[in-house]
Amino acid sequence: MIAVDTNLLVYAHREDSPWHDAAYARLAELADARAAWAIPWPCLHEFLAIVTHPRIYAPPTPVPAALDQVEAWLEAPSLVLLAESEGYWRDLRPAIEAGRVAGAQVHDARVAALCRQHGVRELWTADRDFGRFPGLTTWNPLVA
Repeated sequence: MIAVDTNLLVYAHREDSPWHDAAYARLAELADARAAWAIPWPCLHEFLAIVTHPRIYAPPTPVPAALDQVEAWLEAPSLVLLAESEGYWRDLRPAIEAGRVAGAQVHDARVAALCRQHGVRELWTADRDFGRFPGLTTWNPLVA
C-alpha cells in the first residue's frame, strides 16, 4: 500500500503551488485505481492547519473549502485512513529513537510509525527527512 504525506496533499490542493499539476495527477491516479492507498490522519490534520494558515498562504484556503477537499479525498473508495491502534507505541518509540528526532520532527516519526504499523510499502513525500526512519521506503513522485 502507498501512503501520501502532507506536502503532496497541500500541493495537489493549492493551485498556486508550482507542483500542483504533478501532485494533483498523482493523487488522482491513486484515487482512481482499485489498489488500496492511504493517508495518515495526522497528515490530514496538518493539511488543514497549513492551507488555512494566513501566514503561510495569502490568501489562505477558506476553512469550508479545505474541509470540502478532505471530504473529496475521503470519498475515494480505495482510501485507507491510518490511525493509531493497539501496538502503536511499539512502532513510535523506536522511530523517535532511531531517527534521533525531537520537537516538530516527532510529527514525522508519528507518520512513519503509522505507516509501519499498517504495512505501508512506500510513503510518497517531498520531505527528505523521512529517510531517517529505518524500514520506511519513501519516494518523491514529483521528480522524474
